[in-house]
Amino acid sequence: MARAPLSLLPLSLAMPALALLLAGCQAWPLADDEASLMEDPLAGAPPIERGLDAEGLAGLLTAELAGQRGDYRRAAEGYLTASQRYRSAGLAERAALAASFGNEPALLDRAAREWQGLAPGSPAPARLLAGLAVQRGDWDEALRQRLALVREGGDSEISPLVESALAANADPAPLLSRLRDYLATAPEDARRHDAELATAMLEVAVGETDAAERRLERLGARAPELPALWLTRARLAQEANDPRAARSAARRGLEVSPGDARFILLLAQSELRLGNVAAAEAQTDALLEEHTGDAALTIGLARLYLDEGHHEPARRLLLPLVESPEAPADAFLLLGDIARAEGEIDNALLYYRQVPPEQGFLLSRLRAAEMLVEDDRLDDARTFLRNERLRHDDWFSDLVSLEVELLDREGLGQDADALLDRELARTPNDEQLLYLRGMRAWEAGDLAGMERDLRRIIERNPDNAMALNALGYTLADQGPASRLAEARELVKRAHALEPDNPAILDSLGWVHYREGDPQAALPWLERAYRVMPDQEIAAHLAEVLWALGRREEARELVGEALERFDERPLIDDLLQRLPGIAPR
Repeated sequence: MARAPLSLLPLSLAMPALALLLAGCQAWPLADDEASLMEDPLAGAPPIERGLDAEGLAGLLTAELAGQRGDYRRAAEGYLTASQRYRSAGLAERAALAASFGNEPALLDRAAREWQGLAPGSPAPARLLAGLAVQRGDWDEALRQRLALVREGGDSEISPLVESALAANADPAPLLSRLRDYLATAPEDARRHDAELATAMLEVAVGETDAAERRLERLGARAPELPALWLTRARLAQEANDPRAARSAARRGLEVSPGDARFILLLAQSELRLGNVAAAEAQTDALLEEHTGDAALTIGLARLYLDEGHHEPARRLLLPLVESPEAPADAFLLLGDIARAEGEIDNALLYYRQVPPEQGFLLSRLRAAEMLVEDDRLDDARTFLRNERLRHDDWFSDLVSLEVELLDREGLGQDADALLDRELARTPNDEQLLYLRGMRAWEAGDLAGMERDLRRIIERNPDNAMALNALGYTLADQGPASRLAEARELVKRAHALEPDNPAILDSLGWVHYREGDPQAALPWLERAYRVMPDQEIAAHLAEVLWALGRREEARELVGEALERFDERPLIDDLLQRLPGIAPR
């Protein structure tokens, strides 16, 4: 793939690219259009003072050339290897830049951890690792890295992180414990105040509302000028179903931060819950006057009314939006929801069908079909989805999959299977539908049927890592021992295509375990769980730890999984097979 000229890249992207292209071996000849570029931003990195032998130099040159060709994965791997060889934080930073520019989150995580280990006082790798932890839902690690930033004097942002964690249904207990440990030694400053707010949120989440109230009272006495304090108090009051207290806190917040849209929204929400619709509309109208033409704000306000069960004010806000030539998709979707809630099926269908092929497209079609099914019009729902497939050919496979899901919900699995067979007879090489049918065969215990469909995908597309991994893992997990070598080769092919995919890393580890080598399995499973801590990988890792005699670690991991995951079929199966692995 050709690399775009740096002059055409946004500055935020060009800078990392320059760092890659101009780093290191300055004697290497540059193309004419690159020779005049600015100096390497990392030129001040510590020099390599020892060990630069032929192999090390070759590795750095390979990384340099890979960066020039736009092969950022290879560049990052090269810099990372060199940083480990020479213990250079500068090279680890280059590896992180390359991985970031190449959109390689797992590789970026490895590089950032190496960078942090070599430069423990630097805030940059901690910031990177916190962001990556948020992306994969590891909120405890994200908080740990955020607190490391705070200790180094960086921005706090602890309360927004905790708020996001709670919105994602993260377990609040370990976060609360970590924050209380931090507060035990934290100095009295703005960063501590932010951590106090976050701690109060978590105390409410675990049911310690009295402790949260006392904490907020103390904080209010020490730092009453903090808008975040009143924002937190208003939100907590709303969650406690106390709209009067929420209204009072929102008004206090507006005194501290006049015109703050967050407090205006909370005030409007409080008025709605108190039944004062006119007062709420006055607040939202004033807000819209200050932000004329802000469609996103208008939609947000409409959602506020809908959440509180007030359809008409929401409709009043949304109707002008759909009259615009550039009407936002969410406006049609919400108007469809309003019409559906009021039993206006034909109007709802009209709105849902106007959601264009972008964000919200499949959701709108699903809601339309669900609405028809709820009205005892299953045949009409299926006709609607069939017509939508004709209208939107690019969404054909997704709409077939949606109809399959709908039929399954209605207990019509045979009809769903027939639909897939019929559509695959027309489009026999549709990889998405082949994969779906293969997974349905696996769920039904038909391993031969699953293998048939996955083999067809692989024959047509040997680089389909998802099909390679699914078939390899299933052969290793459920196939005979005679097919373990075949399973290993399939998963290795998938790994070569996507070396940082946690599902494939898990499969590699599981193949080694099934082959009787738990020691070889362990690093793959540990790496997979670090990147994607889900119940399946946890079950595999716990079983391998148990097999290696690391019994307490296995029990701790199972205990963590029991607390962390509401649905955990593989953990439950593991407990049945190995009762002793249950946490004490």
